[in-house]
Amino acid sequence: MKTSALLSNQEPGSLALAEAAPVVGHGIVSRTLLATPELRSVVFTFAPEQALTEHTSTSRALIQILSGECEFSVAGTPRMMKAGDLLHLPPNVPHAVLAKTALTMLLVLAPERKPA
Repeated sequence: MKTSALLSNQEPGSLALAEAAPVVGHGIVSRTLLATPELRSVVFTFAPEQALTEHTSTSRALIQILSGECEFSVAGTPRMMKAGDLLHLPPNVPHAVLAKTALTMLLVLAPERKPA
């Protein structure tokens, strides 16, 4: 994932998501929109049939499908998702995604707070 964010975490800002990570003819594009100690927001675009292999994250994740359709596997169980769908993943849950069509999704990661 790109490490420099498109939005400053020090001042208000806006941007056009479609321009932040345009769909390409092949591959996957990801752009970090905002990065703070409390959250990281990333927009992804996938060409049809592109995939992210199974992985985990130590952060809590919220995924919103902005356009297109995909098969999202969560702990080995596949589920079809389309524009408008939302998925919550607790930390350390294995997951993978396969774009069935050109796909744009928004990922928000929130690190778990350590108990005081």
